Amino acid sequence: MRIIGFLLRKEFSQIFRNKSILALIIVMPVMQLIILPLAADYEVKNINLAVIDNDHSTYSQRLISKITASGYFKLAGYNASFKDAFALIESDKADLILEIPQHFEKNLIRENKQQVFIAVNAINGTKANLGGAYLAGILRNYNADLRLQLISPSKVDPLPVIEITSSNWFNAYMNYRVFMVPGILAILVTMIGGFLSALNIVKEKEVGTIEQINVTPIKKHHFILGKLIPFWVLGNVVFTVGLLVSWLIYGIIPVGNLLVLYGFIWVYLLAILGFGLLISTYCETQQQAMFIMFFFMMIFILMGGLFTSIDAMPPWAQLIAKFNPATYLIEVMRMVILKGSHLRDVLPHLGKVFLFAIVLNTWAVINYKKTT
Repeated sequence: MRIIGFLLRKEFSQIFRNKSILALIIVMPVMQLIILPLAADYEVKNINLAVIDNDHSTYSQRLISKITASGYFKLAGYNASFKDAFALIESDKADLILEIPQHFEKNLIRENKQQVFIAVNAINGTKANLGGAYLAGILRNYNADLRLQLISPSKVDPLPVIEITSSNWFNAYMNYRVFMVPGILAILVTMIGGFLSALNIVKEKEVGTIEQINVTPIKKHHFILGKLIPFWVLGNVVFTVGLLVSWLIYGIIPVGNLLVLYGFIWVYLLAILGFGLLISTYCETQQQAMFIMFFFMMIFILMGGLFTSIDAMPPWAQLIAKFNPATYLIEVMRMVILKGSHLRDVLPHLGKVFLFAIVLNTWAVINYKKTT
């Protein structure tokens, strides 16, 4: 313990001596946690719509008014032909085209049916899918309103009707920020812990102080612990600051027990710091460590379930996600903060992360080559 105490004093002295690192550790996560949830919005609005109204009837005008009043669409052009509307798509001024045919109102009244044409600019897949879905939903609602208006109850077959009553659990108002903030905080803790630990031993190699440490009687596990504990403490500080920002800015208060949340974070930080130290033992320069950690961070972020559900991924990607420690942290953060899950609910995830921590730190200790 005395040896580890000296190592910790050295590491903390190096950290507090570099004021820029402290600013990055505290200021960067706070700014990202404030900005990213505001920008990472699943709800697409201001979709530019070009309309071709070949009917110019009361019904077509009501349909256009219903679409623009929804709040999702912005009228980009009221065109006379499809060629003019398509020119707006080619110039990126329109995302969708809605063409209302001639005799739209007449066919609805006389024949009880009519088709409209929708063309979607699919160069932006997300916007195209959501825009098409929003427009289809508005058309279905408009169709239902017309059905109630045009068809008298006596002419409708008395078919049984199923009424659906729904409620949103754990996020009653479907606020995407409530869903995104815990996941983004998990990614920030992962990035801070991973990058700082990955650069730590490599920095000693570049400066040359690693040679002085290697000739001392310090054992390898003492050296790894001395490198791991300071960043474990800083990781907990970043996580605590993130919880405070989530409460002050977004009003998100963890429903579950904070001890369960912190207990999982303590074990998770051991795993991600061990992974960073393992990379650091393999690299000779900080540039190498940065590139390798950046490669893995992209996998952690994109395949961790933050933006895409794990269940929606192909089987091979789901297999990779099982070896991604960020997957378990993101899920546990949402379970404890939003659902109020207990320790027994997160124990399977805790066991897997604990296994990651043992394997990665043991590997880092074995791989650290100390010469005397």
